[in-house]
Amino acid sequence: MPGEVLFVGAGPGDPELITLKGLRALQQADLVVYAGSLVNPALLEECHKNCEIHDSAPLNLDQVLDLLIAGAKAGQKVVRLHTGDPGLYGAIQEQMEALDAAEISYRVIPGVTATFAAAASLKQELTLPGVSQTLVLTRLAGRTPVPDSEALRNIARIGGTICLYLSVGMMDKLVEELLAGGVFTPQTPVAVVYRASWPDEKVVEGTLSDIAEKVAEAGITRQALILVGEVLKARQQGVPEKSKLYDPGFAHGYRDSAK
Repeated sequence: MPGEVLFVGAGPGDPELITLKGLRALQQADLVVYAGSLVNPALLEECHKNCEIHDSAPLNLDQVLDLLIAGAKAGQKVVRLHTGDPGLYGAIQEQMEALDAAEISYRVIPGVTATFAAAASLKQELTLPGVSQTLVLTRLAGRTPVPDSEALRNIARIGGTICLYLSVGMMDKLVEELLAGGVFTPQTPVAVVYRASWPDEKVVEGTLSDIAEKVAEAGITRQALILVGEVLKARQQGVPEKSKLYDPGFAHGYRDSAK
């Protein structure tokens, strides 16, 4: 019987941040194809001794698919190990399309994306009452284009909290686009988290007026997440408005309001 391919989110870096379901899939796999440039190699220690392991970093799409399809057709338990969550900038749709064509079954096991690892490192909630109830995950256009309607200056008109992937190498352009939206100002706080949850994690904080210079001084050019928004002031200035969730005067299906 043909095997199955499991797309597994490895999490942001710390090997303990993989899900239990993802870890179990990795431990049971006969064949693992992992994103070697980003996935923590410590996770591969969880594979059994006879597991066949391939780094996809030097491979193109066809070579990756050859491995996945051949393994599944041989009845192997196949894991395609992606960084973070495979549904976000994971390029899995094109892989699943090829598996459909080859009549290979597959499933996706989600993972922790870098946005939430960065928020944890900053000890920062990203949605605060009275400040921001919207979180946007996006990127600047680079070698991979962005639809015109999703240009960063258009996204920035929403305000809220913005987390940017794959953009730290273009900080000057990023700042220009964010300010062009007309909502953020030079005083808007920004945090850049390099390799969130890894042992060499680095955090740089500033505002839109100085963050590009600070990131350049820190030598960060890749593998960093950029968080922008007024929520980042909360650690210094306090929470402006308490959540209704635990307000003693707020009744809901599980609690009566205080008399």
